[in-house]
Amino acid sequence: MTDKVSWAEQSWALADHIYRAILNLPFVCHLADGTLDQDIFERYIGQDSLYLGKYCKVLSHIASRLDDRDMTDAFLQFALDGVAVERALHSSFLTSRPENMSPACLMYTSLLTAQSQAPVEVEAAAVLPCFWVYQRVGKHIASHSMPSNPYSSWIATYSDPTFDKSTAIAIDICNRLAENASPDIRRQMSDIFVECTRMEWLFWHSAYINLNWPEEIR
Repeated sequence: MTDKVSWAEQSWALADHIYRAILNLPFVCHLADGTLDQDIFERYIGQDSLYLGKYCKVLSHIASRLDDRDMTDAFLQFALDGVAVERALHSSFLTSRPENMSPACLMYTSLLTAQSQAPVEVEAAAVLPCFWVYQRVGKHIASHSMPSNPYSSWIATYSDPTFDKSTAIAIDICNRLAENASPDIRRQMSDIFVECTRMEWLFWHSAYINLNWPEEIR
């Protein structure tokens, strides 16, 4: 008798090709070997700061919709942790916060906030890639990085055991929500998980190539 495959395992399998593509992005490769241009990294961190501001609100919104107290407490803690990460990392690397979201940042945050009208299971699945993909990418980068890497503090944050624990909790909650969901909602959860994994790819890629609004329409 084989063990039942969890919703999270099934969904990761659907998105695994995107994760593999992320690992091959020039941004990720150059971040790992420490050769990423500082301007590119600052551009990324600036947009990440804007992203996290929206992301933390989505986490809090999910907490307000969950009936299970432990789940609610977990998502509230995720939101607090996200604020702490923003303040710590962005104060280290950012000289000024950008005024406008890039197209990728706006697309990603809009996709997340749009899930506020979806079942809470779907909204929870939408935020999972930001945990899981970052954790896996952080581990990958850490395994290829040297101690002298100028971006070591960013790498350490997303390859830290504390972040591992938060990711495991988020995965577990999504699995528990999926277990009690209808087949249609489970499908929606997987669909949004894949879409948001694509957004993770786009976020890093757009920072590297400086995909932004033309000056005349900013």
